[in-house]
Amino acid sequence: MDWLLENSLSEEKGIICGIDEAGRGPLAGPVFAAAVILPKGIEIPGLDDSKRLNTVKREQLYEEIRRIAVDYAIAHAEPYEIDKMNIVNATMLAMKRAVEQLRVKPDYLLVDGNIVRDLPKPAMAIIKGDGKIPSIAAASILAKVARDRFMYELDTLYPRYKFAKHKGYPTKEHREIVKEFGICPAHRRSYMRKIIGEVVDETVQERFWD
Repeated sequence: MDWLLENSLSEEKGIICGIDEAGRGPLAGPVFAAAVILPKGIEIPGLDDSKRLNTVKREQLYEEIRRIAVDYAIAHAEPYEIDKMNIVNATMLAMKRAVEQLRVKPDYLLVDGNIVRDLPKPAMAIIKGDGKIPSIAAASILAKVARDRFMYELDTLYPRYKFAKHKGYPTKEHREIVKEFGICPAHRRSYMRKIIGEVVDETVQERFWD
């Protein structure tokens, strides 16, 4: 992690907030986003892009980030919102919701990726920012852990889909389960026709609630 850009922007812009998402690619479940404001220059041992960390380390850092952050917020967009507005717009919506939930209002946003749209504050997109910018890395961890925990809860509602195992991602096992049982209310319908094809028809949709 390199504080250089974040510190320089803080001198120029004021309070900096890092933002990242988790769950753009899965077939099921919400897309989550987190917004994090860190104390300037704070050192967090092991802080990194959430994808590079194992589950135990992510959980540890999740608690540490929440403890030391100036402020943070976690929000999401539901599967039906993803279906309605597409995943890019739903991701931006989740990010906007996270920023709006902050008690400490940031002056400038640093967003992982290459798209910035409809956010409530001036923002800069940074490609692979979750591996470069401390506050974005912190946001990536909060979003990932929060979403994983949500998918564990979803698993208790729909145990046959094994959401706790694959977190909704399009694994071979998940695809086979959907082909056998149909889709449930947690699935993103717009993803199913594109990725699995024939399972999204009226016959299968009638099986949502069995």
